[in-house]
Amino acid sequence: MHPARNRTPLFSALALVSFLGGAACDKPSEAPPPSAAPPAVEVGTVTVQPSSIPVLDELPGRIAPTRSAEVRPRVSGIIVERVFRQGGSVKAGDVLFKLDASMYEVERASAKAVLAKAEVTAAEALQQAERGEKLLANGVVTQEQHETLQAALRRAEADVAAAKAAVRRAELHLEYSTIRAPIAGRIGRALVTEGALVSAGDPTALALIQQLDPVYVDFTQPAMELRRLRQAVKDGRIQGSTPEQANVQLVLDDGSLYEKPGRLLFSDVAVDPGSGQVTLRGEFPNPEGELLPGMYVRGRVEQGTQGEALVVPQQAIQRDTSGKSQVFVVAGNGTAEVRPVRVSRVYQEQAVVQEGLKAGDQVIVEGFQKFGAGSPVKPVAWSVPGAGLHPTQPR
Repeated sequence: MHPARNRTPLFSALALVSFLGGAACDKPSEAPPPSAAPPAVEVGTVTVQPSSIPVLDELPGRIAPTRSAEVRPRVSGIIVERVFRQGGSVKAGDVLFKLDASMYEVERASAKAVLAKAEVTAAEALQQAERGEKLLANGVVTQEQHETLQAALRRAEADVAAAKAAVRRAELHLEYSTIRAPIAGRIGRALVTEGALVSAGDPTALALIQQLDPVYVDFTQPAMELRRLRQAVKDGRIQGSTPEQANVQLVLDDGSLYEKPGRLLFSDVAVDPGSGQVTLRGEFPNPEGELLPGMYVRGRVEQGTQGEALVVPQQAIQRDTSGKSQVFVVAGNGTAEVRPVRVSRVYQEQAVVQEGLKAGDQVIVEGFQKFGAGSPVKPVAWSVPGAGLHPTQPR
């Protein structure tokens, strides 16, 4: 055995490790590279500017005719003919039904005979009275006899007047046996047929006439909203519209817009105690007969104008975890800042911001997926989709 030979390789290995370790310790250490700041991302923005916008309320409503009349008989009789076309248009005075007038013709003839008899009696009484005056002057008759002749003349004249009234009444009955339209408009279906016995006291009408050009639309609005609007007008925040200035548009049940605008006539002076609603009545032209009574519609009623209103595109309004409205604005240091806001209403896809913004704020409208609160952003002027983005001019 040779102990010195066996220790030499082990010693050499240890020496090599020691040398490499020393060399590693003598090499200067390198510091980690500093982290780079995230680049600013382009976001679409709009600059908030005060503007004047109308105060529009979308209210439910029902169509109602401007005039409506139930056709009813004024005398009794058997219907012998229906003259009008059901569902058509009629004019005031048009003949609708004819009753059997035989009895009324007889009544008129009898009344005329009574009148003729009364007129003959009156003529005789007049002659007697004139003769009595002459005899009184000659002293043939007494004053009492003369007064009796004068009284007989007055009774005869009264009988003539009563007979004339009876003739007029008989003529009216005969006239009423022809039933005419009380107003112009569209007439519905006939509710009775030929051969039916009708009278003035019947609970059922013969037909219904409605005037449908123009038509009324009765809208309902919560009384609290109307009071709030009037308070805003009183405070000067909103300039109220008079009925002559108010513009009203109809949205039909299929979502389409009725092409002819209307006008607001008045607001009711009472509140419905059951619903707490106030009725507003509008008037719309209806030359084609598209609007029918009872139809459900929604009305966009312009009840005033709000000046100096701050509006932003509706898509700029975001929601936090609690559901409250907020927007992102470009802060002075070029970062995105969260700003809570209160939106009062929406007009033509523009949100009217009541609190939280001021004129000149740059509100982010597009690019929310690229940044978070506090991230650096590069504002780019936002326009309608498809129009392109343009750099925002420095203020």
